[in-house]
Amino acid sequence: MTVTTEKALEQDTVLRVEDLCVDFKTPDHGWTRIVDNVGFSVNKGETVGLVGESGSGKTVTSLAIMHLLARNARVSGSVVVNDRDLNTLSEKELDEVRGTEAAMIFQEPRRSLNPAFTVGDQVAEAVRRHRKCSRKEAWARTIELFDRVGIPQPEKRAHAYPHEFSGGMCQRVMLAMALSCDPDVLIADEPTTALDVTVQRQVLGLIHELQLEFGLGVLLITHDLSVVAEVCDRAAVMYAGRIIEDAPILELFDNPRHPYTAGLLHAMPDPVRHADKMGVIPGSVPPAHEFVDSCRFSPRCPYSRNECTEDFVPLSTIGTDHLVSCVRTDEISLKDAFYD
Repeated sequence: MTVTTEKALEQDTVLRVEDLCVDFKTPDHGWTRIVDNVGFSVNKGETVGLVGESGSGKTVTSLAIMHLLARNARVSGSVVVNDRDLNTLSEKELDEVRGTEAAMIFQEPRRSLNPAFTVGDQVAEAVRRHRKCSRKEAWARTIELFDRVGIPQPEKRAHAYPHEFSGGMCQRVMLAMALSCDPDVLIADEPTTALDVTVQRQVLGLIHELQLEFGLGVLLITHDLSVVAEVCDRAAVMYAGRIIEDAPILELFDNPRHPYTAGLLHAMPDPVRHADKMGVIPGSVPPAHEFVDSCRFSPRCPYSRNECTEDFVPLSTIGTDHLVSCVRTDEISLKDAFYD
C-alpha cells in the first residue's frame, strides 16, 4: 500500500487511484508504457490538479480512470470510486458508474456534442438513461440544470443546436450533462484551454460553485499553473508518465522539492522577478518508447548526477502531505532560484 493510499483511506475519499499503468500496442515499438504506476486520491469537496507538460500522460490517465481508452490500450492497477474498483467491473456496471458516480468534461466541448441533435435533447437523453425517468421529467431536469449552469433563457436555448452556442456555452452544456445525475467525482480535462481568458474565469468559477453546492470531488487536468493556483487544493505534478511530486497548493508553490516542479514555476510569467525574460526548461519530454526506469527528468535537470540515472526513485514523504521523487531533495534549495 502506497503512502498516497494510506492517506486517502483516512479521509472521505471519492476517488483513489493506485499503481495505475497504461500500455499501448504500437506498430513500431510493441507494447509501450505511457502511464507508469500513478497514484493519487481526491476527497469529497476537494479539487486536485494533475499538472504537467504535453506528453506527460495527464489525459491518458483521466481516460484510463473512466475506461474511455482505445482498444489497443492495456490498463492495470486500481481505480476506486466510492469503494468500487472500476477495473474489476463489467461494461454494463461501468455504464452505471459513468454519470451517476463519476463524470467527465473535455477540452473541446463542441466535439463532445452531436451536431444533429439539440443540446436539450442530448442532456435529457443522459438524464433518462441513468435516472430511468419519463421524457417530461428528463426535460424538466434539463431546463433546471441549464438554469443552474448559467445558460440564459434555458427553455428557449435548450432547443438550440451545438453550432448555435459559443465554446463557453457548450462547456456549460457539458457541465449540465455531467451533473445531471449527481456524480461524486468530476474529471475536467483541460476544460478552459479552448476558451478566451474571460470565459475561462467564468467556467472555472462555475465549476467551483457547483463543487461547493454538490460536494463534488474534482480532478482538474491542466498544464496551466495559474489555474492550479487559483482553484486547486492540492496538485500532483506529472512527468513522462509518472507523478514526481504531490503536495497541498501553498506548499507546492512556496516550497517545490522536485527540480521539474521548480522549473514549471520558474517558467510562469512574473513581471517582478523576470521582467526581461521567460524561464525555460531545456529539452522536451522524451517519447514513451524512450522512457527509462530511473529518473526520467535527469537528462534535462541541472542538478542531475550519476545516482539519478541508476535506479527507480519512488515517491517519499517530505514533511506533511508532501510527496516527492528525487534523490537530492534534502540537498538542494529550489524556491528562489532555478535555471537562471
